[in-house]
Amino acid sequence: MTAPIYLSLVFHNHQPVGQFDYVTEHSVNVSYLPLIELLEQHPSVHVGVHFTGPLLDWLKINYPELISRLRVLVTRGQVEILTGGYYEPVLVALPDEDKIGQIQKLTEAVKATFNYEAVGLWLAERVWEPHLPRPIAQAGVKYVIVDDTHFEGVGFDKDHDLFGYYVTEEQGHAVAVFPTLAYLRYSIPWLPVERLIDWMRVEADKPLPSFVPKLAFMGDDGEKFGTWPGTYEHCWGDGKYMEHLFSALDKNADWLKTASPAQYMRQFPALGRAYLPTASYMEMGEWSLPPDASYQLTTLKHTLEDQKRLDVVRFLRGGIWRSFMVKYDEINHMQKRALLVSEKVHEMRRGRRREEALDLLWAAQSNDPYWHGVFGGIYLFNFRVANYANLIAAEAMAESEETDLRLRTFDFDRDSRDELVLSGTPFNAIWSPQGGGALLELDYRPGKYNLLNIMSRHKEAYHADLVEAARENRVVTPESSTSLEMENIHSKTIRAKELGLEKLLIYDWHRRAAFIDHFIAPHTTLEEMYRAQYAEQGDFVGQPYQAHTTIDAEAISVRLMRDGHIWVGDVHEPVRLTKTFLFKRGDHAFSVAYVLNHVSDKPISLRFAVETVIGFDGGQDVNYCALRIGDAAERLSLQSLAAVSAVARYQVDSNLRNLTQTTELSRPATLWRFPLETITQSEAGFERGYQGTAFLQVWDVQIAPGESWAVTITTRVTEEATRP
Repeated sequence: MTAPIYLSLVFHNHQPVGQFDYVTEHSVNVSYLPLIELLEQHPSVHVGVHFTGPLLDWLKINYPELISRLRVLVTRGQVEILTGGYYEPVLVALPDEDKIGQIQKLTEAVKATFNYEAVGLWLAERVWEPHLPRPIAQAGVKYVIVDDTHFEGVGFDKDHDLFGYYVTEEQGHAVAVFPTLAYLRYSIPWLPVERLIDWMRVEADKPLPSFVPKLAFMGDDGEKFGTWPGTYEHCWGDGKYMEHLFSALDKNADWLKTASPAQYMRQFPALGRAYLPTASYMEMGEWSLPPDASYQLTTLKHTLEDQKRLDVVRFLRGGIWRSFMVKYDEINHMQKRALLVSEKVHEMRRGRRREEALDLLWAAQSNDPYWHGVFGGIYLFNFRVANYANLIAAEAMAESEETDLRLRTFDFDRDSRDELVLSGTPFNAIWSPQGGGALLELDYRPGKYNLLNIMSRHKEAYHADLVEAARENRVVTPESSTSLEMENIHSKTIRAKELGLEKLLIYDWHRRAAFIDHFIAPHTTLEEMYRAQYAEQGDFVGQPYQAHTTIDAEAISVRLMRDGHIWVGDVHEPVRLTKTFLFKRGDHAFSVAYVLNHVSDKPISLRFAVETVIGFDGGQDVNYCALRIGDAAERLSLQSLAAVSAVARYQVDSNLRNLTQTTELSRPATLWRFPLETITQSEAGFERGYQGTAFLQVWDVQIAPGESWAVTITTRVTEEATRP
């Protein structure tokens, strides 16, 4: 007789804030609905299900019948519904009051929707830190799901010690922790059901020393069962994997029992105590490292796995989730922006308006743009747009009773160097005086849009795989003769949505932003600037500027100045650059006045360029966004490389956001433009992603002895856009 063993399956279903409706619709039809139908056909199979708040809200409106059918399964005790942070935030990145508030919001929604008291928590990306038990317990949660990696990090043996749950605590606040087993996550649905049943039988015959019935636990993405490439046919089509799995569970129910985590907890005690380290799943640790270190760790791991050195693999550790805020300035900026808005919202008087602002803030904490791995993360434009829109709206509500412009000088991004932060109507702005005096963020509050929401082009560890595969001519594209087979995200197959992506691997040596000051050689070309392979003649980009501010009731002036040097031929010439930003209360335009001074007894000739950027989502499609020069009606692509001479005015508009940004130059310039495109991985393989467009206003400058050169750039934003 085989000893009884329990299997607990938890399906985590998530669609981020800002997700496209057609993407969610697809997942409903190929993942969520098929699972509910299967559960209806197998009433003896008990599982846990987690829906994040954004997905739950969408389903209530668009698929109420799915909610009704799921409610029946919950009522009859077959399905346990889990809670979590409502908008699926990485909890460690939030103030405790936001952690608790987000969890309680989803718990209340589960109660209202399913009449169920949720006691288990799905931890976003399983990002754990030792302080979490306290706020999680204070939110009313009894257990949380983590990775077996967390336990291995403190010496547990996943092959023997993790068939059950443990209890951890912080300052006496205790919660149970369930380890989701990597073997099950990598086996279901990839390996034959028969192999899973055989494995379960072997494990059942190896009872725990405590004689508590063993529990094999798997918590994983519901989208893995149908939405990931090739999995629908395998799981629900001719492959019928899920039907085979559930039928096998029914057939072996005399010794292989299914239970949700809460059901198991009610029957059996914990295996003991555990204090877990800062961790996530192994891949997250790899992804959070700098690219070269990430590639080295991944290569080492695969080598050891091929050598069957699992005794060594268990001790491998990568970085921690917070390292994404070191790896990507854009992630750190957004996270610190959210902290700033959180402070303002929590200072509001309690009431309905504060509750609305809190909900906007929490929506802006949705985790997807705060990291990057196999999935798009920070590179997915629509997720960044959604988070910034919610942050801007929440901040506007918190400051609704104030009409004056406000300017603060403090260490916004927590790097020991002060930034300047302007908030007011209609613009917010953030400058980095120590980082070249660049403008890092420009929010147009009426449109709830960050106009500088772009991504620099970063080196990624997986780029090496693409380069190697291209060199060996083994990149598979949709046009290739090789068929798209079902595979998991850990497959070594190199797929790409188009050929030649390795030629677009370009890495920026400075953070892309607005009003970056370049001095470039006469022979420098647009192509060289686009590829970030040119010689900078000055020492202004990324270097410290002195900041001076003037504030009154009607206007704020920010003057940024640097005494630097420029190579003119073989001579290192001293040049003073001053740029003065002027924002007026209620004015939908602002100006930047540039002055170049050169104290010398001889004239100098310079090639001066001011870099600006625009971050309109959809900018790769001229039907959504376009550039117009002067009074011309022609709509030009933001995704193309082009140079236009003698430009005094140009406009960039977005039909998606109904916004137009107009730039006027007091001196006509040659206008260079090029797209910021990144090459990233997704479930479907390598793809290029539009991340914004860079503009360079280029002037040939001659300065006589004792004189100066000046230009003013005026930017206006209006809530209107042209149509194709």
